Amino acid sequence: MNLTESLVLGIIQGLTEFLPVSSSGHLLIGSALFGLNEESNLAFSVAVHAATVLSTIVVLWSEVSVLFKSFFGFKWNEETQMVCKILVSMIPVAIVGVFFKDHVEALFGSNLIPVGCMLLLTAALLAFSYYVKPRQKDTLSLKDAFVIGIAQACAVVPGLSRSGTTIATGLLLGNKKEEVAKFSFLMVIIPILGEASLELVKGEFSVEASGISATALISGFLAAFVTGAIACKWMINMVKKGRLIYFAYYCIAVGLCAIVYSLMN
Repeated sequence: MNLTESLVLGIIQGLTEFLPVSSSGHLLIGSALFGLNEESNLAFSVAVHAATVLSTIVVLWSEVSVLFKSFFGFKWNEETQMVCKILVSMIPVAIVGVFFKDHVEALFGSNLIPVGCMLLLTAALLAFSYYVKPRQKDTLSLKDAFVIGIAQACAVVPGLSRSGTTIATGLLLGNKKEEVAKFSFLMVIIPILGEASLELVKGEFSVEASGISATALISGFLAAFVTGAIACKWMINMVKKGRLIYFAYYCIAVGLCAIVYSLMN
């Protein structure tokens, strides 16, 4: 992976992590177009996902800092309850990550046909959450947090958008748009940073293990961080305005293109 490829893929990751269009699916499509191997794509994917999580912390720093202080202040208040909801939402993805992650990666690999099909499923979820209007709740419950966590665990499949799946699920459960958007972005912080830390300890980011130079890795990381911060703010506003249906149209177009491209090559 050269510098140009890392910058382009970093920008793709930053823009698509928060938009409901599947960043992992777009990274696989971009890697296929550049002719990159699966090993380098995996290490790069973990690095740029960590970058977008850090951009989440920066954009939502006021919320993150309050949650952190309240939780370690050992006071049972609204912020501490939110931390508990985030921890509950992590249970399904932790189970999938420990027991099924390797199986998912082996099953889907770099094949773009499953990615295209999952993008079409993402489009269906977004459209469903747009047209169905459930009775709205005052607060997001622990049960809702767990169900949204299950949605996040399902989204380990490339092409099935994590933000799209979790936000659509939260909306279908009757939660408020802005609340479910912020919850969707906050709930991914610990799992992604945990995975990145594990890969760092294992040495998967080294040139020998990943095949990526330090310059390319850092460039992609910075590109994902900057564009991720922009996309995070934009996505929260988009959810408030209820315009997720436009992303459904986009997912249909990209999903069909990915399937056609894979069949032709």
